[in-house]
Amino acid sequence: MAVFCGVDWAEGHHDVALVDTDGKLVAKRRISESVEGVAELTAMLAAAGDSVEEPIPVAIETPRGLLVAVLRATDRPIYPINPLAVARYRERTSVSGKKSDHVDAMALANILRTDAHLHRLLPDDSPLVRSIMVLARAYQDAVWRRTKLVQELRARLREYYPGFLDAFAAGTGSGRGLSSTQLAGADARAVLAIAPGPAEGLRVSKARVEAALRRGGRQRRITSLAARVVSALRTPQLRQDPVVEQAMRTETRALLGVLDAVCGSVEQLTTALGEAFAEHPDYAIITSFPGLADVSGATCSPRSATTGTGSATTGRCRPSPDPLR
Repeated sequence: MAVFCGVDWAEGHHDVALVDTDGKLVAKRRISESVEGVAELTAMLAAAGDSVEEPIPVAIETPRGLLVAVLRATDRPIYPINPLAVARYRERTSVSGKKSDHVDAMALANILRTDAHLHRLLPDDSPLVRSIMVLARAYQDAVWRRTKLVQELRARLREYYPGFLDAFAAGTGSGRGLSSTQLAGADARAVLAIAPGPAEGLRVSKARVEAALRRGGRQRRITSLAARVVSALRTPQLRQDPVVEQAMRTETRALLGVLDAVCGSVEQLTTALGEAFAEHPDYAIITSFPGLADVSGATCSPRSATTGTGSATTGRCRPSPDPLR
């Protein structure tokens, strides 16, 4: 008798349901994500006929997490099912819209019973590939956080300090126009730290700007860039009321502090991702394609690596999410 397992995943607990080929409930249990909870799940599966030769397949609403990692180690088929798909399946048997964890666990188990062929197995990726995927996802999240902060900072500067945006727009070597100001760049952040408002921009000296650019890591064209920045900051511009301007200046300094931290995390993750990807068995092949370097090659699915079972998997190439690259 074939048995199918559905796990309704949650943060505090997981509901498990086992059904047979007729859809009859074989067993159900609520477990915690702990050693004891996994032991209960293992005993529950064993009682239903689970074995190494014929492991019971599991459907769960997430492809990540500790429980999924434990299930991976048993070499059983795992089907990550999108929660929206589970909701549509649930509507097949209930029109009231009522939701419960046990009902969702039953729905997941029945998805495997009737439509397993329509859903993808969780790939049997090697630990190296999974580690690259973790770092690639973290890198993407960090880039998106950086982009959001840059947009917030740019919107604030437009309201009281447009001269700074002009200083790092076309002609400064840091962008192609006002809409592409590189506020996430080290140059812009270093200068904004010493001149966060129009008053400081009028007084800042060329020598201080040069020193700031050097602290930011710039090594070339420091003198010419500093001269253009100082000239742009000293250009007459409209000003807010002094009290309002001071408040906006304070907000800008706060945003800049967060942006510095996020930019640091992007650099840290870029280094870690490149080092992990360099160990990929197909690293040389992937990076030989035009446009695919360390980061872009890693964020383009690393599943072309040989998995732990010796079989090759394939993935869909995704472009780098970094709008600043």
